[in-house]
Amino acid sequence: MASLRDIKQRINSTKNMGKITKAMQMVSAAKMSRAELNAKSFVPYMEKIQEVTTSVALSSGDANHPMLKSRPVKKTGYIVITGDRGLAGSYNSNVLRQVNQTIQKRHQSNDEYAIIALGRVGRDFFAKRGMNVILDIIGLHDQPSFSDIKDFTNKAVSMFSDGTFDELYVYYSHYVNAIKYDVTEKKLLPFSDMGSSTKLTSYEFEPSAEEILEVLLPQYAESLIYGAVLESKASEHAARMTAMKSATDNANDIINSLSLSYNRARQAAITQEITEIVGGAAALE
Repeated sequence: MASLRDIKQRINSTKNMGKITKAMQMVSAAKMSRAELNAKSFVPYMEKIQEVTTSVALSSGDANHPMLKSRPVKKTGYIVITGDRGLAGSYNSNVLRQVNQTIQKRHQSNDEYAIIALGRVGRDFFAKRGMNVILDIIGLHDQPSFSDIKDFTNKAVSMFSDGTFDELYVYYSHYVNAIKYDVTEKKLLPFSDMGSSTKLTSYEFEPSAEEILEVLLPQYAESLIYGAVLESKASEHAARMTAMKSATDNANDIINSLSLSYNRARQAAITQEITEIVGGAAALE
């Protein structure tokens, strides 16, 4: 049985750990609120640019644009969005598990796919397994702006345009609320389902629809990636907040259990001392 000193030390160390996890929970809650606002504020822009892009693409009838035309798939690109740190519950592992399972199911060799990793955890996961990571970005801000990933998104989209990939997918955690976030697979390129939008507007083009699409389609693709990053960040902060709350609750449960053991051990020590005193007094009589 542990001594009173050992139990007391464990109680103190657990209390200190509980203070740390509580502080991390509060920090993540503050970050999540701002990240959630960023993600929701970006939705109207995404809806509008999707409406405009769809309207221009359908009006122009330019089915030969590389981003609108499906082609035989020889190589697939996967944009995988994870965090740079752990302590976020299953946030990272859920995304990585689904991507890994999808790759194992669809491809027979590393030559058939490549990974574009956004986040240290994802990059390290695939690199350790010898999987083909051709582009990565780490150290992204907790509240990223588009300028932070502009070069990254531009390179990713350009790899489809120049024929490096024949299709491009993005995997991320779709933010639902503070306790729910779903792993989502979205086909980024080509835009083969542009006609699925029911909210179309007629536009007059200057100089021409084709020239507008040359600029608009890459911007639309990059915006989709940025929107996925914003949702992933909100999901990450929510996951970390939930994980730290669970850790704090577990620390409190351990403290209560140790306190009970400490009180029992102290009571046993007192009883032992009393018994020894009474026994010694009886021996003197």
